[in-house]
Amino acid sequence: MTDSNAADDNWLIQEDEEAAPAAGSGSPDQRLWRVLIVDDDVDVHAVTRLALRNVSFKGRELELFSAYSGREAYDFLRDTPDIALVLLDVVMETDDAGLLLARRIREELHNAIVRVVLRTGQPGQAPEQRVIIEYDINDYKAKTELTTQKLFTTVISALRAYESLNMLERSRIGLGKILAGATNLYQIHSLREFASGVLNQVSAILDVGADGVLCLMQGDTGVTSVVAATGGYAQLSESELMPTGHPLWPTIAKAFAEKKSQFDHPANVLFIHTQENREVAISVTPPWPLAQIQRDLLEVFCQRIAAAFDNLYMFGQLRKAQEATVVALADLAEFRDSGTGGHVRRVQMLSSSLAQRLAARGVYPDELTPQLLDMIGLASILHDVGKVATPDHILLKPGIHTPEERAEMQTHAAVGKSILERAANMVDGVSYLTYGAEIAGGHHEHYDGNGYPNQLKGKEIPISARIVAVVDVFDSLLHERPYKDPWPHTEVMTYITDRAGKQFDPEVVAALLDLIERDPTIGRTPD
Repeated sequence: MTDSNAADDNWLIQEDEEAAPAAGSGSPDQRLWRVLIVDDDVDVHAVTRLALRNVSFKGRELELFSAYSGREAYDFLRDTPDIALVLLDVVMETDDAGLLLARRIREELHNAIVRVVLRTGQPGQAPEQRVIIEYDINDYKAKTELTTQKLFTTVISALRAYESLNMLERSRIGLGKILAGATNLYQIHSLREFASGVLNQVSAILDVGADGVLCLMQGDTGVTSVVAATGGYAQLSESELMPTGHPLWPTIAKAFAEKKSQFDHPANVLFIHTQENREVAISVTPPWPLAQIQRDLLEVFCQRIAAAFDNLYMFGQLRKAQEATVVALADLAEFRDSGTGGHVRRVQMLSSSLAQRLAARGVYPDELTPQLLDMIGLASILHDVGKVATPDHILLKPGIHTPEERAEMQTHAAVGKSILERAANMVDGVSYLTYGAEIAGGHHEHYDGNGYPNQLKGKEIPISARIVAVVDVFDSLLHERPYKDPWPHTEVMTYITDRAGKQFDPEVVAALLDLIERDPTIGRTPD
């Protein structure tokens, strides 16, 4: 304060019976209550600190900070999280500096949780009724009435209100994270990626670092495998089974044995049982005991996780069924054309590698989607599925085809595309069949527009087909066919590079050369 008077010197006088500190003291692993003292009088800071030196609430002590002007306090509040209470003088650098700060806290910092208690030595300058109505403050005290006991009561009341509001806000944020997190988890295919996502979401709900372990028990086998581990426990991800000597193991074992969550600080284990008879234990070690509302939020999240685990399992089964269908179709086509040997399998592996290399080179980012990169390998084995409609006397002919036979043979591209498109249309979204239809119908198109069946040109040809076009010819030339002997590797590469920009997409050819430079054994047959 700039204009102290004699009455101000009597504030915070000791009463006959000094307030006893709250029972218990804050343990090292618990956060402190953060209180900001805002006053331009150094003595006010000193006496306030003295009065609150032994105060604790719910086992947590106070952490006191000081600011000597409204501007300094605003900067501190902007940059410092979790301030529970502001003890705020009214008259500082200006007669209304405290009132202005109170308004800026709510309107500019959008902090509705911090409790603000105004303290003034000149109540006439800021009448209580007007201040209470016009400003979002939580208490208004004249310094002359603030004894140590009354300050204690004011602080504890403010901290209790802050805790309630803070829990409500954390509940709101936590529920939002549960909804957003559960939605994202459904989109993860790999079990390990899914498990890591679960650990990260749990850490976000608890607002702590991502130190956790997710263990899985299949049925009642008693075998507990580590699916994912993060933070300080990351080394456990290298272990197939959860080590029984690990400090977390007793609590995890207890959760599996009792089939319920365990909250035994510092080890907290969330237990999840899925309809597919899987049991999951998620262990996290936050630096302080979990509040009841945090436990409740985690139990809600566990219910969503159980459903997500079951959906992930069902998704995996459906994906395997789809893959098996694709393989069966490819095997059917290859069964009639036995001279191709392992051609489709080699095309599968090289198509996937070539797509990844193109993505790494940064070309065609709009076409090389994550879905295509994931599916092109398996989809590529369907490139010649249309040959099921080609007569045996043409398909299996050991010599050169006549123009008529060649025209008949070329119909396999359109036939394959038609078959696969009809199947793909029976499934919502993009599938292996979707890319298979693109590849079957487009892998004989030429980059310059002189291919078949539709004389597509350049990027009119799907990227999946442009990739397989190169791979198909590359592998076919390198290996024996009914109508030809295998070509030497150098001649094959000359053939491919000479047709870059004509038959083949030059970027795809460049990526193939890049792959071969990195691994010269690609496509070569043993001597």
